[in-house]
Amino acid sequence: MSKETTALSSWRFKGMGILRIVFGLVWAVDAWFKWQPDFIRNFESYLTGAVEGQPPAVHAWVDFWVRVINVNPHVFAYLVAIGETAVAIGLIFGLLSNLTTIVGILLSVVIWSTAEGFGGPYVAGSVDIGAAIIYVLVFAGLFLANAGLYYGVDRYLTPLLGRLGFLASGPSKGEAGWGAVTQRSGV
Repeated sequence: MSKETTALSSWRFKGMGILRIVFGLVWAVDAWFKWQPDFIRNFESYLTGAVEGQPPAVHAWVDFWVRVINVNPHVFAYLVAIGETAVAIGLIFGLLSNLTTIVGILLSVVIWSTAEGFGGPYVAGSVDIGAAIIYVLVFAGLFLANAGLYYGVDRYLTPLLGRLGFLASGPSKGEAGWGAVTQRSGV
């Protein structure tokens, strides 16, 4: 491998780590908003506001979630706040990155399909499909890039986790993964 290729690879690896951290900071800001009393008090209204102008199938889907959440809206609001906080921490520190990205994907899909109403209503002049579905793609990219290895604790944590090492994005004990990456790329 040439020095130019090694330098490019190293830059890309580090770039993925930086992207993960910045994305984590975005989630941290969003999580901070979720901890605000106004969000906790009005959690149900965020969902009911998504049904206006939606087709019947989306309306029924969001109504289903509104009925579920009405059991105890404050508990669900706190669960969302805790989930977003956990995702932010996992992203910022590169901690249990595989688990973090899967939870982030699931949380983003739930947000997109409920509070964002699948990005609709889709009518003439619609120009946005909602932000949360884009988050799913970013999480998938971070997962595929093993982003927790770069500027993250996963590279140290994975071998210590034993059978649970798959939760982090590093090589298991005895695998060549991270060592081979650092030798090739100079990371």
